[in-house]
Amino acid sequence: MKNYNKFIKEFMESWKNLEGEKTCELMADKLSYFENPIDKPCKTKKQVLPLWSVVKENQKDISYTYEILFQNDESCICHFTMTRTMVKTNTKQQIDGIFEIKLDNENKLTYFKQWRYTK
Repeated sequence: MKNYNKFIKEFMESWKNLEGEKTCELMADKLSYFENPIDKPCKTKKQVLPLWSVVKENQKDISYTYEILFQNDESCICHFTMTRTMVKTNTKQQIDGIFEIKLDNENKLTYFKQWRYTK
């Protein structure tokens, strides 16, 4: 079985530590990455990198929790909560969301879709 827990922990830690390039290292070169469920997906790691490279410029003080709700060898559904401070406005945000992810046999991300509510 794929190691979803290890992947999610590394994914969330790289986000918390503002390491966008490290986040992208967890991804397969070709994938379907939906930043928002209704947007067209990014299809390559190179297309995803700009989404993550701005994180260190606009977020700080990140903390999170997560719980895997479902997993099998095909996919995983994860609930997460996060707090962060937006740098430019010094506004604290709370996020409640769901990830759907799929990993290849090397535990690299091949599919990512998230639904989240930010307040």
